[in-house]
Amino acid sequence: MRRTAGAGNGYGLLVPTPRHTFARLCAAVTAALPLLLVAPTAVAAPRQPPPTAVGGERLGSPGVQVAPLAGAPALPADLTGQSWIVSDAMSGEVLAAYNPHLRLPPASTLKILFADTVLPKFDRNAVHRVADEEIQGIGPGSSLVGIKENLEYRVEDLWRGVFLSSGNDAVHVLAHMNGGVPQTVAEMQARAEALQARDTKVVSPDGYDMDGQLSSAYDLSLFARAGLRNADFRMYCATRDAMFPGAVDKNTGQRGSFGIANTDRLLGKYPGLIGVKNGTTTNAGSTFVGAAERDGRTLLVTVMHPTSYQKVYDETAALLDWGFAAAGKVQPVGRLVDEVAGGEAEPTGQAGGAAGTPAPPPHPSPATAGPAAAPAAGGDGDDGLGPVGWSAVVLAGGGAGAGALVLRRRRSAD
Repeated sequence: MRRTAGAGNGYGLLVPTPRHTFARLCAAVTAALPLLLVAPTAVAAPRQPPPTAVGGERLGSPGVQVAPLAGAPALPADLTGQSWIVSDAMSGEVLAAYNPHLRLPPASTLKILFADTVLPKFDRNAVHRVADEEIQGIGPGSSLVGIKENLEYRVEDLWRGVFLSSGNDAVHVLAHMNGGVPQTVAEMQARAEALQARDTKVVSPDGYDMDGQLSSAYDLSLFARAGLRNADFRMYCATRDAMFPGAVDKNTGQRGSFGIANTDRLLGKYPGLIGVKNGTTTNAGSTFVGAAERDGRTLLVTVMHPTSYQKVYDETAALLDWGFAAAGKVQPVGRLVDEVAGGEAEPTGQAGGAAGTPAPPPHPSPATAGPAAAPAAGGDGDDGLGPVGWSAVVLAGGGAGAGALVLRRRRSAD
């Protein structure tokens, strides 16, 4: 401020200087700034409807999904699986389901996808000499069929090792024949996407417990449905026992063989069962995909993570019984979607020998009375057999050679 000259009274007027005027202007702007910076009322973005689950909206809803008509049988009581689904393999109709898109570790049921991906590529009569590196890097405690390096095996023997013994060594040999484990994993993921199996993340080709490796009851049913269209797949998964090539006797120079048996505990016990695959690991608990034929219908049931090993078979059998009894008495609650165009692997000898002769169709397992047999004491994997049980399997398989090598730990993929 500066004072002007007085008008005879000795006092002048106070006149603001330019510096003080600027200071006042800044103060006013500062006081008004919060009002200027207040955001306008936010406009809520329109809510997008949640994506429909693959196979239908009801399959994405929690809890049991079933649409009974008059006279429909009640679903089995006391089911303990965290996820299950009953479907018609021919039409793709889903008859009932419980959390079918719940993502869970699949254990060796992931071998179904492995077979879907790799089985069409190799003539089953082709012979492969196993290199040492092909059976390295297998997870500790894996189930093994007993493949030896520097020995020759027919492709069909390797597939029996996959389907019957759930042999991770057989998976790794076939994966190396296919270009290596990483390439096979990538092809399996691509195959899953072609089948619209969007719940599945593949990390290992054999189903061995790996971080992030997940699938669902719905996806496993898609894999099984696709596999059953292949005659060789049907033949292998329906095989109850077989002889497997063994080591060469150092004294005689002759190569021996030994018996292997299918670890599917319903095969030969449930009427009309034609496979498909079981699995047990620490993370997955017990998981099973089963298919059965009756009265011209083929049903698929997948059960994941029930409360015990035996329940996976008991609950599968109960759901198969329900599905056959419910024919024409329930409305479908969804469907198994079809493969996208161009998603199938190019066959190079699929289901045939050098002349391309198709594999013979499998015969349904004969029915036997009584429930599925409980696992023998001491069994730690999904085979349910202790040392005595496996000795019996070897004798039943012909008694030649040593028994199938089955090394189990809690983390094994079988």
